[in-house]
Amino acid sequence: MAAPPLSVRDLEVFYGEAQVLYRVSLEVSGGEIVAVVGPNGSGKSTLLRTIQGLLHPRRGEIRLGDERIDGLAAHEVVGRGVACIPEGRRLFLSMTVRENLEVGAYLPAARQRLAQNLGSVHTLFPILQGKGKVLAATLSGGEQQMLAVGRGLMAQPKVLLLDDPFMGLAPRTLAGLCDTLRALCGQGIGILIAGQHVRRILTLAGRAYLLEQGRITDEATGSQLLHSPHLRRALLNTA
Repeated sequence: MAAPPLSVRDLEVFYGEAQVLYRVSLEVSGGEIVAVVGPNGSGKSTLLRTIQGLLHPRRGEIRLGDERIDGLAAHEVVGRGVACIPEGRRLFLSMTVRENLEVGAYLPAARQRLAQNLGSVHTLFPILQGKGKVLAATLSGGEQQMLAVGRGLMAQPKVLLLDDPFMGLAPRTLAGLCDTLRALCGQGIGILIAGQHVRRILTLAGRAYLLEQGRITDEATGSQLLHSPHLRRALLNTA
């Protein structure tokens, strides 16, 4: 069953008195992959941090289905079904693979399904099952990214946010991660990806938004935006 849609409407976010996002609106339905791309400093990470409850908008709203979630604390947003895989993975490197996964199931509902959720993660990433007692610091970059995604999935998300998930990955590992994200989409999970690997992200995404200087300036299918002159101008800063 597809997850309820994540809806962002007229979002305005400030750091102090400096405005970073200007009336940003987007939607992610269950079972689809949506991309947000744009130049460095355009507000992509700020957008994801706001959706996950680490920042609070001054105006606008965020809804998961019929429920408004923009006023909730970050752990409450996770409890409603929105999990984020942050840029840089943010693993507990001195803890084992198994311990990192268990941290992802810290909420009561996920804790009750710990064994089932572990099984699901091991099905997606079989290599992690044999490394349960290995320290996260000893994993390769690709394995660490698998662990970061697996940890997010332990919270049983309805919507998964990924911030620059392809950073530093070898081509084969990157392709495998894309296959995994497609599989999650097939399970009804909504996926929102932001990052710098524009070609790969837009090839993966069914729909995409272009974010420039905190504003959504274009919306299209991933393929259409990838071949858009507007996107090339935005990323290359050409006339």
